[in-house]
Amino acid sequence: MFATTVLLFAGCKKENKFTIEGTIDNGAGKMMYIEELTPDGPHFLDSIQLDKKGKFSYSGKYEYQTFYNLHTSAVDYVVLLPYKGEKLKVSGVFDSLSLSYKVDGSKESATLWQLQDYSNYGAYKLRDIVTADRANRERFGIQTVEENGMMKLVGDTASYREAKKLTDSLYREAYDEQVAYITQFLEDNSGSLATLIALYKPFNGSHPIIDVDRYPELFTYYEQVLQGLEENEATADNPHTLAFKNVMERVRYQVERKKPQAVNFSLNGAE
Repeated sequence: MFATTVLLFAGCKKENKFTIEGTIDNGAGKMMYIEELTPDGPHFLDSIQLDKKGKFSYSGKYEYQTFYNLHTSAVDYVVLLPYKGEKLKVSGVFDSLSLSYKVDGSKESATLWQLQDYSNYGAYKLRDIVTADRANRERFGIQTVEENGMMKLVGDTASYREAKKLTDSLYREAYDEQVAYITQFLEDNSGSLATLIALYKPFNGSHPIIDVDRYPELFTYYEQVLQGLEENEATADNPHTLAFKNVMERVRYQVERKKPQAVNFSLNGAE
């Protein structure tokens, strides 16, 4: 009986941990660090030194499901969402981890990887569109200047405006693709904390794809995410869910003060 109790206790203790390990190319001997993304913001946990083969291992205590940022630099990181007892295996390239990583051993971390992978696709596509527009500006002698806090074109020509119709159309197409993916992601993963990351995914800089500041009608997706989290017994009382509920009420107040706007994206307004 005593031996059985000890084994059960040991099993529970093991389950209340998670492990992140893997190999990072071009990372031999370099340092990474890990932080917990708490409802109040990032919290530094530990530094991790890669061995001479780029391998690493980190073991963390599991109290509740939460997010972890694995950094190779301040601006290059990936978001992981482990569950107790999981052993995550991460691979990628140092200093371009967010563009190259893959993760196994954790269902919801893999879900976030799929989200990031599609976001990377959108970023590449957007980069090509913006590059094409800049080339057109140079070709037609167009300059962009700031006037009263707004970007304004100087030397605008009919030829440039015609070329810009195409880049604006491609820009809108790229945005629509991201909206379609994110909204489907929110539906497919209802009740998962991963939807919180999806809700704030950016497009072309700091503006999120679900941009309620510009388009208040998109607030319905906030409501959809909260409903899913509250209906899932596993996440209903999670600190991230409770914090999001408070955030959502503040956003609701801001949204109710605005009128829905027609969506009208332009490269000039987005840069």
